[in-house]
Amino acid sequence: MPALNTSLCFLSACCVYAAASAFQASAGEWPQILGPDRNGIAADEVLTDEWPADGPYTLWQRDVGRGYAGVAVADKRTLLFHRVDNNEVTEALDAATGKTLWTDQHPTKFTPEVGGGDGPLCVPVIQGGRVFTFGAEGVLTCLDAATGKRLWQRDTHADFGAQTGYFGAGSSPIVMGKLVIVNVGGSKNEAGIVAFSVATGETVWTKTGERASYSSPVPVMIADAPHLLVITRYRVILLDPVTGAIRWQFAFGARGPTVNGANPLVLADKNGKPHLLVTASYGIGSLYGAFDKASMTKVWAGTDSLATQYCTPIARGGFLFAIDGRDDGPPGDFKCIKQSDGEVLWKEPNFGYGSLIFADGKIIATKVDGELVLIQPDMAGLKVLARAKPFPSTIRALPALAAGKLYVRDEHTLKCLSVKHRAR
Repeated sequence: MPALNTSLCFLSACCVYAAASAFQASAGEWPQILGPDRNGIAADEVLTDEWPADGPYTLWQRDVGRGYAGVAVADKRTLLFHRVDNNEVTEALDAATGKTLWTDQHPTKFTPEVGGGDGPLCVPVIQGGRVFTFGAEGVLTCLDAATGKRLWQRDTHADFGAQTGYFGAGSSPIVMGKLVIVNVGGSKNEAGIVAFSVATGETVWTKTGERASYSSPVPVMIADAPHLLVITRYRVILLDPVTGAIRWQFAFGARGPTVNGANPLVLADKNGKPHLLVTASYGIGSLYGAFDKASMTKVWAGTDSLATQYCTPIARGGFLFAIDGRDDGPPGDFKCIKQSDGEVLWKEPNFGYGSLIFADGKIIATKVDGELVLIQPDMAGLKVLARAKPFPSTIRALPALAAGKLYVRDEHTLKCLSVKHRAR
C-alpha cells in the first residue's frame, strides 16, 4: 500500500473543529502543549526526509533545571519552565541563539508522591502577549511575554483545596478569549475546573468537584460556538468556556494508582462529523464516539486497539498512529489503527515509549530512551526514514517543533535541533 500523505487526509479533525479558542498562532510557532491545536500537528513545517549519520545538527544547547515541562515557542522566543534549586523559574530564550532574555521565579517546596521528579510538568502557554505557567504545586502565573514582568499570580491549590497528585499538577492551562481555564482539581467550592480572568487573574467561574488529571483541555467548535473538552481524574466533560455550564459528561478512568495523561483528540469521520477519542493505560483503554452539543455516542471502545499512558495519538487520513503501552512498563508498541472501528492494521512490537509530532507528511517520535525516529506514516507497516540519539539519557518532556527547529530536553540539557528541509 502507498504511504499516507497530506492529499489523503480527509479532515484530520482538530484542524476543522478545534479552532474554537480564538487562539492565534503564526506560522512556525508552537505556543502551547502539543502545538497550535493541542494535537501534535504542525501544519506549516517543511521537514527534511533524512538526517545526517550523527543526527540532526545542534543549533544550540544549554543546561536546564529539573522538571518535565516541554518548551513553548512564539514571537522568536522559546519559553522554558524548570526548577532551579528551590525555585520554579520561567525563562524566555532567544529562539535563534538560546540566550536568556528574561527570567521570573517563585519558591517551591514540592516533593512528588511517586517518582523522583520535583520540577514543573506543564508546558507554558504563550498568547496575546502574555505567558502563562502552572507549577507543580498549582501556582498559576501570568507574565508579560516581552519583558517578563509579572502581571498576576494565583496559588490555586491553596485557594481551592487541590491535592498535588502523584507527580504534582500536570494539566496545562488553556486560554480561551478573555479567560485562562485550568484543570485545578479543587475540593473547595466545586473548583475542579476554574476559569480566571486573563487580565487580572480573578476567579470568573468554578465548576465540578472533580480531581485534576495529567491531560490538558482541548477546544472544540460546535454549532458555531466554542466549547471545551476536559479530561479530569475520572471523567470526560464538555463545557461552555464562557459560563462553565456542563453540556455532557461520562466516566473515564479508574480508581487506584492510575492517571489520565493523553490529550483528548477531536476528529472528523469521512462525512466531516465531529468525533472524540480518549485513551489511557492501566486497563482503561480507549473510547471513540460521535458527539454534538447534547451528547456523546460510543462507536468503539476497549483496551485491544489502544491503551496508552500519555502519548497523544496522531490522526491522519482516517488512521491513528500511536505508541501503545506505558513509560514505566515493557517497551511500547507502535500501532496504526483504523479510526472508524479501532481495527489495528499493524503494530511494531517493542518500539519503545515516547511522544509524537506530525509535520510535512512525517512523524517524529521522541522516545523516552533518548532516541529520535523519523517515520513515514504508512498503512502497510512501520517505515523509518532516519534515527538519531541526541541524548544518552531519559527524555520525558514533550518536544516542540517551530520554524524547522526541534526542541528536545532531557533532565539536564535543552537542545535546539535543525530538522528543516534545505534546498540542495
